[in-house]
Amino acid sequence: MTATPYAMVSQVRNRELKTRLALAAFIGATAWVVTPTIWPLVWFAAVLGTQALDWLVFRRFRRHPDWSPDRAYMALSCATTILSVAVYAGITAYLWFQGGEVGRIFAMVQCAGGLLHVSLHMHHARPILISAVASHATYFLGLPIFGAVATGSWHELLIAIGCVLYMSHLVVAVRQSSMTTTALQSARDAEQRARHKAEIASAAKSDFLAVVSHEIRTPMNAVISAANLLRRTRLDPRQREHVSMLIDAGDVLMGLLNDVLDFSKIEAGKMELESAEMIVRERLATLNRLWEPRALAGGVRLTLRIGPDVPEAVRTDPLRFQQILFNLLSNAVKFTRDGQIVVAVDWDGARLAVAVSDTGCGIPANRLAQVFNSFEQADVGTTRRHGGTGLGLSISRKLAEIMGGTLTVASVEGEGSTFTLSLPMQAVEGPAARPERQVEIAGSLQGRSILAADDHEVNRRILTLLLEPHGCRLTLVENGAEALEAASSQPFDAILMDMQMPVMDGLEATRRIRQGAVNGGTPVIALTANALDVHRAAWDAAGVHAFLTKPIDPVMLARTLAEACAAERRASPDSAVA
Repeated sequence: MTATPYAMVSQVRNRELKTRLALAAFIGATAWVVTPTIWPLVWFAAVLGTQALDWLVFRRFRRHPDWSPDRAYMALSCATTILSVAVYAGITAYLWFQGGEVGRIFAMVQCAGGLLHVSLHMHHARPILISAVASHATYFLGLPIFGAVATGSWHELLIAIGCVLYMSHLVVAVRQSSMTTTALQSARDAEQRARHKAEIASAAKSDFLAVVSHEIRTPMNAVISAANLLRRTRLDPRQREHVSMLIDAGDVLMGLLNDVLDFSKIEAGKMELESAEMIVRERLATLNRLWEPRALAGGVRLTLRIGPDVPEAVRTDPLRFQQILFNLLSNAVKFTRDGQIVVAVDWDGARLAVAVSDTGCGIPANRLAQVFNSFEQADVGTTRRHGGTGLGLSISRKLAEIMGGTLTVASVEGEGSTFTLSLPMQAVEGPAARPERQVEIAGSLQGRSILAADDHEVNRRILTLLLEPHGCRLTLVENGAEALEAASSQPFDAILMDMQMPVMDGLEATRRIRQGAVNGGTPVIALTANALDVHRAAWDAAGVHAFLTKPIDPVMLARTLAEACAAERRASPDSAVA
């Protein structure tokens, strides 16, 4: 709703009503001191009456800010303004004729102040401004002229000339103030429009990324899962090599997709950090086990060196710490053809420093400053030879900065590079909380009854092929409504729930299952191609046991199901969460 100029004037006058009355009381008291008669009191009473009338007439503009007055109400508003200003400034005439030299000076100063006040605060609505200025100007110019004519003291006309000069300067000042106000309002409106457009664009980009992520993950789930299932069969060496190529290519594609999503979250300022205990040596050993075979396959030794002062456990964001080191090791393995990669870890009491050094090709000095830029690599041929989007190092540095740390690089072309990650962390005193022993997958799912809801036939077939070898009893449904119906008729040990499904989505189905008596406490595991943080938050609010994304990691899926089935039910049938 846009306020009209009359509404703006009305709001200003309403805000300053108490100030005007207080000033009127002061002026009346001063007039009484100069000329102790009853007239200042009469004048103040008249001011109260006219200000009350002014408040009533202009109240309609405050109640309906977008209302434009008709001609009759415009005339009423102008007449009210003339009356209230004429009465308010009427003390000027009294002091001019009854206050002597002091009264005349005070009258002129008071009238000049009144002119300045109405000019600055009523310029939004020209008819109201003219009505207010006319009353003040009548006193301001009329009194010196009338005095000069009445007394024959023509030199007093100089006062009127001074008043004219004052009013001309006032017109210039008001015009400049009005132009400035208009310019500021235009700039504010433009900024609001730009912000609105940016918000729309950001929302559109987020929606686009969510759709792209979902649409890529859904077919990739079939590709990667089918490749994993195929690798379990009896294959000759050539076939096994082909399957490995499929899986590796799928992993690369998913890595690129995750990089783009992370980059988008960082650019939008929506990257959120967690704070949890991390067992340093176990986390580093996991990364070492992951990358050592890949390094050895390329003829490169991978060595892990942990300083004696490094604490057993620290508090940080374990996932983002691992993501940064994953990118650094990926970079080192990619660009090192022989020699070694050394991961050196040190502790200075407040910061954990991890230096990843390699004996690879190194980075030219004139390109060193660009390696952390988005979508840039050391040279234009890098992408063709080694692949990648150029986002890994950019994301890693930005994550390090978000975590309060730094990521720097030192390199000599032809000799190798050293990337140093330094992050502030809090050492965990005493024995670190060991992670709970992972449930053994083998045999733990035997005979378990599992409900799986997914609207894609291929995904349901993949779940069957992945889980039936574990001895599960699978009940497959195509949407949330069917899942709710199945969950209302028989108990299950765990429920796998997709998110986007026809008839009823997974979130609504989960909420309704939680309200039921049969499976109100059954662990629900989200298994979805919707992998953004907003989707994870929505599932957390629905009360899921775990959040898994597609493409399906067979080992992670089986382990999560085993843990869910082994856990105690969160609520008995008699105390299902409403």
